[in-house]
Amino acid sequence: MRILIVDDEDVLQDVLSSLLQKAGYETLAARTGREAMTLLEQEKVDLVLLDLMLPDARGLDLLKEIRSRDPEQVIVVITAFSSVEGAIEAMREGAFHYIPKPFKNDEVLLTVEKGLEQCQLAKENRELRAQLEQPFGFHNIIGRSRPMEQVFDLIRLAAPAKSNILVLGESGTGKELVAKAIHQHSRRADGPFITVNSGSMPPDLIESNLFGHVKGAFTGATSTKKGLFELAHKGSIFFDEIGNIPLDTQAKLLRVIQEKEFMRLGGVETLRADVRIIAATNAAIEDTVQRGNFREDLYYRLNVITIELPPLRERSEDIPLLVRHFLAFYAEENEKPVEEFSSEAMRLLLGYAWPGNVRELENVVERAVVLSQGSVVDLDLLPDSVREQGSIAVPSASLPNGGISLKEAISGYERQLIIKALQASGGVQKRAAELLSVKPTTLHEMMKRLNVSVDNIAIH
Repeated sequence: MRILIVDDEDVLQDVLSSLLQKAGYETLAARTGREAMTLLEQEKVDLVLLDLMLPDARGLDLLKEIRSRDPEQVIVVITAFSSVEGAIEAMREGAFHYIPKPFKNDEVLLTVEKGLEQCQLAKENRELRAQLEQPFGFHNIIGRSRPMEQVFDLIRLAAPAKSNILVLGESGTGKELVAKAIHQHSRRADGPFITVNSGSMPPDLIESNLFGHVKGAFTGATSTKKGLFELAHKGSIFFDEIGNIPLDTQAKLLRVIQEKEFMRLGGVETLRADVRIIAATNAAIEDTVQRGNFREDLYYRLNVITIELPPLRERSEDIPLLVRHFLAFYAEENEKPVEEFSSEAMRLLLGYAWPGNVRELENVVERAVVLSQGSVVDLDLLPDSVREQGSIAVPSASLPNGGISLKEAISGYERQLIIKALQASGGVQKRAAELLSVKPTTLHEMMKRLNVSVDNIAIH
């Protein structure tokens, strides 16, 4: 803990510094009010020992200035017996306590200790308030694992900037939550946040929805309508599944990014769009670009800053935290007295691959709460997909009487493993490759060699 001693007497400075340093504190020294304010601007100080008599300032005035800078700064004033009234006035102005001259060493140490306890309490209260206002860091994004800490660090750095952002992640990892967190921590936080569901928007209506239209632009356009870009002016617009936007619309989107202007469908007036774009996709967007289904120039315009969300299976240490959060929420919403998952149920949750990621986990918890009749969620309330998971049995080492082809046995075992991995990953080959610790290209070649097709596998 760091203590600033503000006193113009060299002897007193030496005595207090020596006393406090022996007690394990770090000390800083200031002999004038100006020096004190300079140090407080440059250094973190936990407590200030302030003499009320200084050569360049009244101690009370300096106290008020320090408190206006930091209302929670702990200040202990030092005063002669003749100016005890001034010390009492200082306490009215927010000083923690006062020490009269001449002082006793034990009295100084006890007062400093009590003052630092208040400093620590104030710090804990600030942290608690921050947690209540922004649970788990950003807009209710829950996680304390290392991968999520890296995501939080990127959000902190990227949010205040003006750059467009591309959020990558599998379905259910929370890409929209990240987009909202970026918006809320940006300079546009007071502006609108508009979501574009690119995957579900009909291709023939997407331009009208994005850029608006004028009356008579097409059959059914009975009035002029503002588009989402117009509504998002001075704010942020979030494109969910950006890769699903048609190529002709991509060209117009590129113009908005480059020129910050657009026209309504059927209109001739050029409109301005001061909008930050946050795009998201769960697909391998680079592959989409290589196939010619997504414009390369638009990809580079969007991919200024990339935030990649880890799948839940790569941050399993966050599962208990997520379960507690969803459990508390749905127990309150459904007025159920459910308090926890049994250790056996939690063990299965921790071992499951979660192809649907956090969204799937939330659904599992909600289902368990709704169906529960007690305070503990046990195995019987988990869905079959979670309860029936298990490791794949290694084939028996014993040989049949007629012998066996080693090559065929190994191929059969490989085939079983691949099928199980594809089932666990919902048929997504990239996820299955991760589960098997092989490259996607390697898995693709193995599937061709073993005649394994996703179309012929029962995906649960």
